[in-house]
Amino acid sequence: MSGPPEGTIDAGVRRSRLGFVSRMREVLRASDTGDVMWDEVEETLIAGDVGASLALYIVGRARADVARGMVPEIAVRHELGALFARREPVPWPRKPAPDVPAVVLVIGVNGTGKTTTIAKLAHRFHTRGAKVLLAAGDTFRAAAIEQLQTWADRVGVPLVAHAAGADPSAVVYDALDAAVARGIDVVIVDTAGRLHTKSNLMEELAKIRRTVAKRLPDAQPEVLFVLDATTGQNGLSQAKAFHESAGLTGIALTKLDSTAKGGVAFAIERSLGVPVLFAGVGERVDHLLDFHPDAFLEALFA
Repeated sequence: MSGPPEGTIDAGVRRSRLGFVSRMREVLRASDTGDVMWDEVEETLIAGDVGASLALYIVGRARADVARGMVPEIAVRHELGALFARREPVPWPRKPAPDVPAVVLVIGVNGTGKTTTIAKLAHRFHTRGAKVLLAAGDTFRAAAIEQLQTWADRVGVPLVAHAAGADPSAVVYDALDAAVARGIDVVIVDTAGRLHTKSNLMEELAKIRRTVAKRLPDAQPEVLFVLDATTGQNGLSQAKAFHESAGLTGIALTKLDSTAKGGVAFAIERSLGVPVLFAGVGERVDHLLDFHPDAFLEALFA
C-alpha cells in the first residue's frame, strides 16, 4: 500500500500518526476509562513531545469532557485543537502600504533548516507574483552568506550581502534601501543563528529591529522563528528565549516529516500564543506548506 503523496500534510505527519497518536488512540478505545487509561494517555502525550505539564492539563480537561458524555478519543482531539493560538484574519506578511515592503526577520538556531526555509519562502512569494529580495544578515558565518547566495540564484531572487564579519544592521539597511528603490514587495532577512544563550545574539536582533524602524518607520516586521520539530522540548525552550527578546509573530516548523513526535506543534502554540504558520514536510523548495490547525489534526487522527 502506498503512503500519502509526498509534500502533503498527510505525509508530513505520517510518523507522528503511526507513532504516539496511534498508540494514544489504542489506549483511548479501551473499555476501561479509569485512572490507568488516562495515565497511559498522559504518558503517550509526553512521549509525543507535548510536554509533561501540558499533557496533564489536556488529560484533566478531557476527563471532564468524558464525564459530560463525550467519547474519550473525541474529547482528547477536542482539547488538543483548543490549544492552538488565535489566527489573525490578515495577509501574512504585513505590507502596510503599496510603497512599503513587507519585512520578514527569520531567526533560529543554526541547523534548524533556517536557510532552506528562507529559500522556500522566497520561492513561495516569487511564484505567486511578488517581488522578493533576500538580505544576508547572518554575517558571522561566511558559509551562511554563500548558502543564501546559492539559494537566491536557484529560486531567482536578488540578494543583498556584505563581506563576512560585516555589521548585520548595515546589511539590512542597504537591503531596505534597495527594496524601496526597486519596488520590492517582500524583504526576507536571514539573521545569525548562534545559540540562544548568547546575549550578544539577542542584542543584535534588537539592533536589526531598530534599523528597520529607522529606515522604514511604517513597516511592521514579521519575526519568524524556525523550529526543528525533531528537537522537541529543547526547541521550545529556544523559542521562548527568542520570543522574550525579539517578539515572535510566527513559527515555521521544519522537518515535521522526520519526527514521530509532532506534539511539539501543540506545545509551542500553547506556551507562546504564537501561531505555527508554516510546516516543512520535505526537501523540495515547494515543500513548505501553510499550517492549518484543523488539517493538521485531521491528518494526525486520519
